Amino acid sequence: MTLVSRTKEMAQQRGLSLKTLASKAGLAENAIYRWDDNNPKSENLEKVADVLHVSTDYLLGRTDEMNPTSSDDLTEPQRQVAYFIDPQATKEDIEQIKKLVEIAKLSKRRL
Repeated sequence: MTLVSRTKEMAQQRGLSLKTLASKAGLAENAIYRWDDNNPKSENLEKVADVLHVSTDYLLGRTDEMNPTSSDDLTEPQRQVAYFIDPQATKEDIEQIKKLVEIAKLSKRRL
């Protein structure tokens, strides 16, 4: 899988087009499309990876683990749920989601 195809796949999972992704990353509208012909600058790849909440190595196809150094303490299924709820979830948003899940777990135990 190419860099562009993996980036496009992740963008679609987050509900974003490549143009929207590029805009959110502060890049030119069609910048990502040009990555098939020219390798991106490392800082541009990092910006896109940050928006998608994945590692640059994942986008480059060097690993199948989306974010091996993530510090949000979520399992991969939990991360996918959090990002499904809000693709642009910040660390603060994720903390709130984790609290809500804990409250739901406690409520279920009392029933």
